[in-house]
Amino acid sequence: MSASAGSLQPQRSLLRSGSLLSVLTLASRVLGLLREMTKAALLGTSALSDAFSVAFMIPNLFRRLFAEGSIAVAFIPTLKEYLLEGDSAKTREFISCVFTFLTFFVSLAAALGALFCPLIIPVFKTRALEETVLLTRLMFPFLAFISIAALFQGILNSVRVFAPSGFAPILLNAVTIACAYGLSPFTANPARAMAAGIVIGGFLEAAIQFPFVWRRGFRFAFTGLGRALKNSGVRRTLALIGPTIIGMAAYQINDLVSTALAGRAGEGIVSSLQYSLRLQELILGVFAVSIGTVLLPDLAEHAKSRRWADYTRLLTQAMDIIALITIPVTFFFLVQGDALIRLLFQTRSFDDTSAALTHAAFMFHMPGLFFIALNRVLAPAFYAQSDTRSPTLAGILSFGVNIALAAALAGPMRGSGVALALTIASGANTALLLVFLSRNPQVALGKALGPAALYAAKLVVLSCAAAAPVFLLGGRLRALGAALAGGSQGGRLIRYGLPLALGGLLFAALGIALLAATGDKRFKALAGMLRNRGRS
Repeated sequence: MSASAGSLQPQRSLLRSGSLLSVLTLASRVLGLLREMTKAALLGTSALSDAFSVAFMIPNLFRRLFAEGSIAVAFIPTLKEYLLEGDSAKTREFISCVFTFLTFFVSLAAALGALFCPLIIPVFKTRALEETVLLTRLMFPFLAFISIAALFQGILNSVRVFAPSGFAPILLNAVTIACAYGLSPFTANPARAMAAGIVIGGFLEAAIQFPFVWRRGFRFAFTGLGRALKNSGVRRTLALIGPTIIGMAAYQINDLVSTALAGRAGEGIVSSLQYSLRLQELILGVFAVSIGTVLLPDLAEHAKSRRWADYTRLLTQAMDIIALITIPVTFFFLVQGDALIRLLFQTRSFDDTSAALTHAAFMFHMPGLFFIALNRVLAPAFYAQSDTRSPTLAGILSFGVNIALAAALAGPMRGSGVALALTIASGANTALLLVFLSRNPQVALGKALGPAALYAAKLVVLSCAAAAPVFLLGGRLRALGAALAGGSQGGRLIRYGLPLALGGLLFAALGIALLAATGDKRFKALAGMLRNRGRS
């Protein structure tokens, strides 16, 4: 194999694993949208809907703090050390101790949460107070199940097995929808049926991954709690989790404060920002989260083995892939964002004013997509080095930038100002992460940043060129959609979907032609991978 071919092999592996996880994530996000539609159909905006939302929010907040993100970023690098040592007995002891500590901690947290929730729930001023308390108690076991599922995900991802953990959220959403409709006739109200679905789905998320963990040869059992706390690997994991929890807490506070500022900017601003963020998160979750998940185990292995050249090469390849995906997507939706918003959301309640507010926020959210996606890739680069303090510090500093700018811009720019503040803060976070990462003399990031910046600039130029005809033909495409839809109330799919699809085909064709004409190596690797998959 030639040197150039060898350098492309990790990139193709990253693209292959990332594309599989992206497909699963897309399916999960679509089912998540269907879950929200189910909730709207069964609960509407009633007191029961508020009760369910608050009840699910509390254990879900703890999940974000202690389960998926924290466990993954702290557990995988530590487990990689044991796997590289090759001592199966020590590896089994470490996993058993983590499993014991985690099971005890999350079970205790769930029990205490269920016990003390009557003291917490009144803060949210829900109308159905007693029902909210009951639903919260019903759903707190979800925290325990989803935390164990996160541990299993960490084990599988450390050996580059991603499909089971990618499929697990699909199962959660599907079970919740099924229980909502199937159990509602047998429960006091549909909210309790959905709560049961959440808990069952959380259990199944852990259960479906366990056979794959076992099949990979990982064995573990309960140990004494004292023995678990004395384990050096557990202590290293806990030391890494601490800063991550602080960073996640800052993110949650950031969300709350931004929401409060948006609420003061006028009626409908909070909702329009949430709709815009939902669209951004859908795009982000499908691509950037998948690449970041796939990237962490390989980066951790390179860092622990001190193969810094491979570490830097893989990181820069991931940055280029993120640019190749997010920059064209950003320009396309800057041109076609209004059609997307109206296609997905416009109903009798979501009128032209709602669409205009959401589109105004979306236009300032989308330029931040590249930075947010890049942050999801840069953060694992620190976690792979067992460094959680640097991304936490960057997150806290960018949180300060976001709040200061949102406070200054919410008045004159309303929702657009809050969205712009998030975009600028995301760019600041990216800059801080790059500065912190360059402090490691082993990571030759300085040499890689120049080519990466030039590649991003090239994609900006090509995306502008591909988007220009779509923008110029936008009026005709909209007129065509309106003419074919006629006056039909159910013609939203044709009215907005047809211009969006035609614009997308035109943009994709021009973009692919421009990438091929410029001999883009990243695009060639992706195209080659797709051709090989089609032949297999």
